[in-house]
Formats: sequence, structure tokens, C-alpha cells
Amino acid sequence: MRLPARRLLPATALTAASALLTGCFTGAESGAGSEGGGKRIRVAMMQPPRSGLSPLSDDAFKLSRWSTAETLVKLDEDGDAEPALSTGWTQSGKSWSFTVRDGVTFHDGTELTPEDVVRSLTEAAGASPKPRILDGVELTAKAEGDDTVVVTTGDEDPLVPQRLSSPQLSILSAKAYAGKTVDPVGAGTGPFELTKVNGTSSAALDRFDDYWGGKAESPGIDVTFVPDGTARAAALRSGEADIVEAVPVSQAALLDEDLITEVPMPRTNTLYLNTEKGVFKDASLRAAARGAIDAESIVKGVYEGRADVAEGLLGPALPWAAELRTPVSRTGAGDPSGKTGDPSGKTITIGTFTDRAELPEVAAVLQQQLQKAGFKVKLDVREYANIESDALAGEFDAFILSRATVLDSGDPAAYLYSDFASDGSFNISRLADSGVDKALRKAGGTEAGEARRKAVIAAEAAVLATDAAVPMLHERVIQGDAAGVTGAAHDPRERELVTADTRVK
Repeated sequence: MRLPARRLLPATALTAASALLTGCFTGAESGAGSEGGGKRIRVAMMQPPRSGLSPLSDDAFKLSRWSTAETLVKLDEDGDAEPALSTGWTQSGKSWSFTVRDGVTFHDGTELTPEDVVRSLTEAAGASPKPRILDGVELTAKAEGDDTVVVTTGDEDPLVPQRLSSPQLSILSAKAYAGKTVDPVGAGTGPFELTKVNGTSSAALDRFDDYWGGKAESPGIDVTFVPDGTARAAALRSGEADIVEAVPVSQAALLDEDLITEVPMPRTNTLYLNTEKGVFKDASLRAAARGAIDAESIVKGVYEGRADVAEGLLGPALPWAAELRTPVSRTGAGDPSGKTGDPSGKTITIGTFTDRAELPEVAAVLQQQLQKAGFKVKLDVREYANIESDALAGEFDAFILSRATVLDSGDPAAYLYSDFASDGSFNISRLADSGVDKALRKAGGTEAGEARRKAVIAAEAAVLATDAAVPMLHERVIQGDAAGVTGAAHDPRERELVTADTRVK
């Protein structure tokens, strides 16, 4: 792959990075040695906390990436469940029995018990909104004996262990639940203890020497939230950050190739079309929009070739998807006639957000492509925190979203249900299709393995047949690691970043 010519980094970018980061990595938090030796790890994160770092929100993935909050189960590279705070499990119908690991200490000094597990899972199951991983799932938990938790679901569920690997189902100590909101400070079990949160600007973590899995290499982590992608990249170049999350494609060419790692992600850049009201309630106009989109030009022009053109909702991070996928038949789906409508003069509003630097550019290209087809297109671009509620409420005709497809369970059935089921909690397309619902239920109820993978692909085809979502490309994440960093995770699922093995030389 030919890379774009190297350009000089604008001085304004360096200034922006310094303004954002200076003061966050000073004194004891500057990466200098501290008690126990080693350097603290300075991390520049993309999105600030949305819900005060509550594990019941997407903030849970920050807690996981900092190795401070843990779950009963974790996933291996293939997405299969393996022990974490639980050492093993067995299934009996709708119930699963999990053995709670002995000798685990919370950061506040209390010992992990089955009652702690029950409390955390019960809080998550009763949250409003529920964690995505529990969409359509009725889950209860009870302690049994000194070391066992029994998890029961309303219907027999073959993916309970995978569900319990979601960071939104992290196990925290009793103190986390003492207030009106869940507070993870000093309440986790991981190798790093969250000690300080400065709103949406920064956070600090210290090594937890009593960690059940062994002492971490680094004495601590200092996190700064830097939504501006140019500033994040400049922080790596200037040496103000050791690990930089999500380097924008536009900045990758400005950095030493030895400092960046590019990983195909289970993340799809998709145009969601509002099927409930407005222009795209008409299936023939959804088909017109799909036909007008040239994804290859977006990959080349916006992503500089650092992405893959989408053939479906599931991309190359799940290689089995391409092997099982067949051409989508739209006969009888949406508009039974299969005709493409005339978009001439139809006005649509497309929403997207600035947190991912490429999306506003994608919106601008889509605006041109759709206008060329005859649509009149308006754009509404804001920070994600200020636009998500409007997107979920169906306030846009279309919405561009960069969406992780296996983020929660390692299995895409949960993502498909959340985004496209009639009662899905993240149904931006406002899709309500009985055929799609049936396919999603079948996929969710099929045992793990080849049969489940085939059912997932059938559900994907059912969604694509409605044109409620037009997948455009599959992203590759670009992570920056300074020259002295070793042991940083490069995780396609965005669950790990700094681990017990990460250190700065």
C-alpha cells in the first residue's frame, strides 16, 4: 500500500497538544520514577467520560482499558470465554453456575464474595437503560454457598459466559453503589486502582500491589482526555504522551511508522437510514441512497486507504463472515416491487459527530454523492455527547456512525439485536421488521459454533435487505506507542490498552 507523502506537522497542532496536556503530566504524574521503580504511563484518550465513569455506560470500556475493573469472564482471541474473576462454570437449562475466584481483594481492601458479584450483576440488570449486552435478556443472579453465583435467564441462553465478559458487567465492591450513581473510584479488582477523576479532563490510577494476578510492571497511569485527533497525534510526536488512542488517519502519515500500529477492527462505518418517518420511510428512496454511495472513494479519499470497503455489516476482523456471506436478496423486503425511487428534490438531514475525526469528512463526501443523485442534503455535526440522544430519538433522516460490531460479547448477534431489533436499545434506524426480528432471535438462540455463525449471517442479510443501514467501510484502528513503551495491548475489541505487563522504559 502506498502511503501519502510525509507532511510537516503544523505548529498549531503542537501548540494545541501542549495546551491540552501540559499540567496533566506534571510532578508525580510526569512519567518520572516513583515508589517501586518504573515510570508512570501517560495516556491520551479520545473520548471523555460520558457518565462519570459509571460501568453501566460506555465508560465501562475505559475502566477495562485501564485494567482497573474486571469481569467474571474474559474472551480469548477467538472470542471464546475463559476464566477471570470466575474460575469455571457449568450450565443447567436456563441457569449457569459460576465459581467465584478465591483470594481476590477489591481496591478498598474488602474481599470478593459471591454477594458482591450478585450486587453488581443485579444493578446492571435493573439499570435504565440496560447495558447493551442485556438487550432482550432477563437476567437474575443469586449467591449459592461460599463460592458460587447462579445466573439465570428468562430463556435458555447459550452465550451467558460471553455476555458476562462485557465491561458493563464489571464486578465492583459495595462502596461503588453507595450513592445515586455507580462510582468506580477505589472499587475495582484490577492491577491498577482508579484514584482520581477530574471530570472530563483527566484521571489517575496507581498500581494495586495486592492484585490477585500479580504486581503490575508500571507504578501507575495518568490519563488525559483529548477529543481533538490532531492534538493526540501531536502529543505522541512531542513526547507528551506514551500511548495515544485512535490516531486519525489524516495524522498517521505525519508520525514515524515505527510508532503506530494499524489493526483491522470489528468496527463498521455505516449510514443508518430512518425507516420510521421522513424521506427514508419509503424503501425505494432508501434503495436510491444505497445506490448513490461510492464507498471506495471514501476509503481512498478520507481514510487514505487505511480502511476496507464493506461487503456487509461484519468485516475482515471476523473472517468467517466473508466465507459464509452470499448476495443479499431484496425481493419482498422493504419495497416489494424492488424499484429504486426518484430522490429529486427530496431534502434530508444527515447527522454525525466530531469525536472521530474522519466522520465529518465522510459526511461531506456523502453530501456530495447524495446531492449528485438528486437529494438535497443538510448536515448536522456535533460532539457525540450532544447528538446521541437526538439520533436515538429519530431526529435525523440519516446518521453516520462508526459502530463496533462485537464490542460487548465477542459475538455480533448482540450488536445486530441492539441496532436492528424492534426493541433494540440502539436502533437508530427505528427499524421494526418482523422478518428481521425473527432472524435476530434465531441467531441469538443458536449454540456457539458454525450453526450460530450461519444464523448471524442470515440475520445480517435480513437487515441489509431492508436498506435500513448501508455499511460503507470497516475501520482499522491506529494506535500510537512511544519508543519506550512495551507490553501495550493492541486490541481489536477495544477492551484492553494498558495491562499489567505494560511499562515505559
